Amino acid sequence: HRYPATGPPSSTLRSTLTPNVMDGHRLLIANRGEIAVRVIRTAQRLGLETIAIYTPSDALSPHVSLATESVELPVQPGASEAGPYLDVAAIVAVAVSHRATLVHPGYGFLSENAAFARAVRDAGIGFLGPSTQVILAMGLKHEARTIAVKAGVPVIPGELAGNMGQAVTIAHKIGYPVLIKASAGGGGMGMVACSSEEELAGLHIGRTN
Repeated sequence: HRYPATGPPSSTLRSTLTPNVMDGHRLLIANRGEIAVRVIRTAQRLGLETIAIYTPSDALSPHVSLATESVELPVQPGASEAGPYLDVAAIVAVAVSHRATLVHPGYGFLSENAAFARAVRDAGIGFLGPSTQVILAMGLKHEARTIAVKAGVPVIPGELAGNMGQAVTIAHKIGYPVLIKASAGGGGMGMVACSSEEELAGLHIGRTN
């Protein structure tokens, strides 16, 4: 087929794939809201059956009604409704009991959880995301940086500091302002800009287990 630079129209997308490549597959979306809606709509264009998960307060959310099937996750009395979306065992159990062959984590929630990716694959279900090893490596920013350097990717000056003394020494070497980032923090968590040693000294820097 010849298509414009923008690619084939969505209505012809499935017909250009290998015949029957999606037949028999069932996709569980381990997420909610707009993220889940986008995944479901793409899956529908590919001819995939979809399974949504939700908590009671999300019962009327669009992703619940759009999916082929929807499964409610139980919430313990007084507990946050975000909890079930982070329950690895419960979500994998739903995937198995509803014959999912693929799991898409979306982003946020369990998308960067290596234990979740491993549990999904151990259950014989395809995980639509990075390998467990890649998730573990990218989860620690200093390890991700080391991998980038070894691969020849340009990076800004910076080093891992285990305590305040090391942080001050590194900051003097590379020059202010500096950006302090928690090695295991995601989504910008633990990120602070310091324009002087006085500002840096006001932070708590150290290793935690």
